[in-house]
Amino acid sequence: MNTTQPTSILYTMLRVSDLDRSLEFYCNVLGMAEIRRETFTQGRFTLVFVGYSDAPGEPLIELTHNWDQDAYTHGSGYGHIALSVADIHATCERLDANDVKILRAPGPMKMAVDETGLREVIAFIQDPDGYRIELIQTP
Repeated sequence: MNTTQPTSILYTMLRVSDLDRSLEFYCNVLGMAEIRRETFTQGRFTLVFVGYSDAPGEPLIELTHNWDQDAYTHGSGYGHIALSVADIHATCERLDANDVKILRAPGPMKMAVDETGLREVIAFIQDPDGYRIELIQTP
């Protein structure tokens, strides 16, 4: 084992303008749990780690709320976060009913076929701060 190389993804950080609104989206709408919260009063920011499991090594999303900033711009290099779903059509119907912005309706991924000749079924949604999230239907 090479001890000089990283071994896992711990978390991805997103800056959010309204922490309560983001927690509503990630926890109540997408079904994640709040795993850990850290408040830095002197630095005037709060970190909330959310995810689907609190097991060690499971990837998380860090929602960073800087108390004195209420808007962010996204760089052209940011792509999206990908989440697995069992039934993409039912998921998108539920998300739409919860006023989640659906950027791309569920459908086969264009121009991409896997080794079995099947195309992934995907959709894209948007979080309250405009970050794109890809939903991928998995068996």
